[in-house]
Formats: sequence, structure tokens, C-alpha cells
Amino acid sequence: MSDNSQFLEASRTVALIVSTLVMGLMAGLFFAFSCAVMPGLGRTDDRTFVGAMQWINVRILNGWFAVAFGGALVFTVLAGVLHLSQGQRSALPWIAAAVVLYGAALVITMAVNVPLNNTLDAAGKPDAISDLAAVREHFEAAWVRWNHVRTLLCTAGLGCLAWALVLHGRVE
Repeated sequence: MSDNSQFLEASRTVALIVSTLVMGLMAGLFFAFSCAVMPGLGRTDDRTFVGAMQWINVRILNGWFAVAFGGALVFTVLAGVLHLSQGQRSALPWIAAAVVLYGAALVITMAVNVPLNNTLDAAGKPDAISDLAAVREHFEAAWVRWNHVRTLLCTAGLGCLAWALVLHGRVE
């Protein structure tokens, strides 16, 4: 095997491993909100719920989140592109499925969850909101429902990437 083919094979492997890891981080993040954060906050009063979600929405925008959020798409697409080579295509349909699944989660995030977050933030500080119950009611059920969908999509994407790793390992 030439140096160029060794480099390309190593690049395929690294891109697929990294895409699987960051997809797992995103699936885990959405899962944590589905099974712990939102059920826990669901037991709190309106002021606590609104204030906590406002702060969570501010604090989640950090470098670690950006790497996982963007990296899941970037590295999965990169893994797909690197698997376009002849003899490397057995994993490609699974990588493509992961891109589609994560893409759907991104669309939901941008079309539903982020606008809900923005509306919650625009309502103002909890102490200044006259009808906290209405603000919470507008936000909570829809946000939770669509987060469950994101969780399922990312988990399915993670499963696809895990299977792609298995198939990739068989080709070597």
C-alpha cells in the first residue's frame, strides 16, 4: 500500500470514528434533556422552569457544544466523501443515512427548538413576566416533544455510524 493510500485509509477511519463520537455526544445531549433535565424541570414552579431554561439556553452556546453540534454534520459528511472511493462503499449508505438523520435533527432544532428558546428569552426575566404560566405553557410541551424527536433521530444516526464502522473495519 502506497503512502498516499495509507493516508487516505487513515483519514477515512479517523473521520468515521470522530463522526461517530460527536454524533454520540449530540444523541447523549438530547437524551439527557429528554430523560433527566426536562422531567426534572417539569416538577418545578413556573418561575424556576423559565429562569432555568433561559440560563441553560445561554450557557449551552459554548465552544464544546459548537464542536459537537457542527462536528456531527461536518465529520459525517467528510466520512461520506472519503468513502466514495471504489472498494470503500459498503459503509457509504449508512453514513449517508446518518447525514440525513442528523440533518433532520438540525432542521427541527432551527425550525422549532431555537425559535422557542428565542421566544422564551424575549419574554424577559422571570421576575418581570406577568404570566409565567402562559410563557411556560407556550414553550414546554412543544420543546419537549420535538427534543424527543431529535433524540430519536440522533440515536438512529449514531446506530448508522456504528454499523458503518463495522463495515469499514471489514473492508480493511
